[in-house]
Amino acid sequence: MDNSEKHLQQVSHLKAAILGFQHLLAMYSGDVVVPLLIGAFLHFNAAQMTYLVSADIFMCGIATLLQLKRTPITGIGLPVVLGCAVQVITPLQTIGGTLGVAYIYGAIICSGLFVFLISGLFSKLRRFFPPVVTGSLITIIGFSLVPVAVQDLGGGNASAKNFASPHDLIVGLVTMVIIILINIFGKGFFRSISVLIGMVAGTFTAYCLGMISFTSVAQASWFHFPQPFYFGVPRFDASAIITMILVALTTMVESTGVFLALGDLTDRKLSSHELANGYRAEGIAAMLGGIFNTFPYSTFSENVGVVQLSGIKTRRPIYYAGLFLLILGLLPKAGAVATVIPSSVLGGAMVVMFGMVGVQGIRILQNVDFSKNANLLTVALSVGTGIGVTVYPQIFRSLPKAAQIVLDNGIVVGGFLAVLLSFLFSLTGQIKLEDK
Repeated sequence: MDNSEKHLQQVSHLKAAILGFQHLLAMYSGDVVVPLLIGAFLHFNAAQMTYLVSADIFMCGIATLLQLKRTPITGIGLPVVLGCAVQVITPLQTIGGTLGVAYIYGAIICSGLFVFLISGLFSKLRRFFPPVVTGSLITIIGFSLVPVAVQDLGGGNASAKNFASPHDLIVGLVTMVIIILINIFGKGFFRSISVLIGMVAGTFTAYCLGMISFTSVAQASWFHFPQPFYFGVPRFDASAIITMILVALTTMVESTGVFLALGDLTDRKLSSHELANGYRAEGIAAMLGGIFNTFPYSTFSENVGVVQLSGIKTRRPIYYAGLFLLILGLLPKAGAVATVIPSSVLGGAMVVMFGMVGVQGIRILQNVDFSKNANLLTVALSVGTGIGVTVYPQIFRSLPKAAQIVLDNGIVVGGFLAVLLSFLFSLTGQIKLEDK
């Protein structure tokens, strides 16, 4: 029995359910924004939007459970929650706008199959992730997402006239302060659910300030079951497939960083075989997403921060989170309740959680010998470039579209640079790669 399994016995089902709900709230908005933006771009009607959001949430639950349960060929078995990553928004909008909705799902299915087939080969890159690379990648993942959290803190839309309104700032600050105070003075399980309590307090404050409307809840239907090929039979186009394969490669790099971060948090040394199982689960999830006309799914970075803040490293709460996602996906009216949480509340919580992920990367870097220039340069260039590209992704706008799809992602650019530099320095013996 490994450490995570031992910890599993120490969390009651009631506490695990509450912790699972905390995980759900941490990822819910970040996932729902994908179907909302893509559906709006494609001019879906109310019924189509209802299906898209509900099916997406339901498939998040399926994808999460696929990743939690270890089998001989799938499942990483770490406390991970899966959702739809924001980097798919622009490519899917482009494919849908130029070719049609059916080609979106054909490309998603093919990209999922691609991930499944190359998982074994991609996992062999594990040896190219020594602590200097792992620490850099996790630091980039955490700190490059902080600007997104700060934008949410101000209300979500930086171009809006009321962005960073006093109400938004008050609500976000209340959320952050409650989380911090509970971590200072709270103990035990109360401290473990600090994020949940902070978000509830922030939402209540927003309600008192008149910032919350329940119109979306009233308009949502009571029950909706996902249907295969709801928007039609998938169609296939080479350019669309290649585009989504490139996107899939970027999410695999991100997932690698999240897997390694959680492996470090749970004191579990991940093998190449375990990484391959994790990639395969995401590949299957993407194929199911294409069949049920939703999206590709990958591991959410948000929930790494929840694991670290709560200190609960077992998978039991995540099983509950997966179950809740399934229920919310079947009950659109219940799922709509979670959408009333203001962006400023989510932003306040995310600033704390993303910061914690970044600090987790720094903690790993403490094991790196910085008396060596090779390590200094690897961290400095990869972290600096990764965060820089995150802030100014338009730096690559003169490059071909296919290159932009990959290079617009600061996490991928920084991670690739860290791997490349560590490999080059390993040729001269200045950095030692992991054993095969």
